[in-house]
Amino acid sequence: MTAVALHHEIDGPDEAPPVLLLGSLGSTLAMWEPQVEGLAGDLRLIRADLRGHGASPTPPGPYAIEDLGGDAVALLDRLELERAHLVGLSLGGMIAQWVAAHHPERVDRLALLATSTRLPPPQQWHDRAATARSEGTQALADAVVSRWFTAGFADQHPARVERLRRAIADTDDEGYAGCCEAIAALDLTADLARITASTLVLAAADDPATPPPHGEAIVEGIADARLTVVDDAAHLLNMEQAQAVNDALRGHLLGR
Repeated sequence: MTAVALHHEIDGPDEAPPVLLLGSLGSTLAMWEPQVEGLAGDLRLIRADLRGHGASPTPPGPYAIEDLGGDAVALLDRLELERAHLVGLSLGGMIAQWVAAHHPERVDRLALLATSTRLPPPQQWHDRAATARSEGTQALADAVVSRWFTAGFADQHPARVERLRRAIADTDDEGYAGCCEAIAALDLTADLARITASTLVLAAADDPATPPPHGEAIVEGIADARLTVVDDAAHLLNMEQAQAVNDALRGHLLGR
């Protein structure tokens, strides 16, 4: 499939190290706002909407991880960046793994948040894709956002949670379904040995979607990788524990 031109926004100094941030299924680039607030002084942050999400184009599905990864590489090309740091959360982390394995010359350092190499069984993703197409992403939004945050955070920040629930519900039905089908077919286990970038894996202690053992499996497969488990956070740990995540990313990406 031909790469699509991903909608993106850039924050931070032009001369700072470039960082491409790739988000979760059902999110927009707005999910990275805590990182803009905490890191844009030191890094050039490039936030992108995945295909079928936010303001990016929505080609008909199904998609494959190669398609999503090709979109990311094409964005680096458009920005005339030979290399960049890659930061990906959930589906974004899967895309980042694929790019680091298949285009290692384009990746400086890698950070993988709340992600996995595979999320079986495939049927659950085919079922979710079917629901998105038949009933719309609105039908999925409540269940999905409930896995993104701990109950305590959701109770304390209802407006923020509602904003993200709305983002899921507003995601293009076909775009969401196509990405579900990419996850259904995904198995990056054999790709891990091809990743040469220095890699930080962040797992959330209370994540029901990709709990810490998924991060442990990634670290076991990448030669230069380390795992940090972030306490008191669920799937969107970059928002729930923004300070801890920002500190970890700053240290890793700037080599401090």
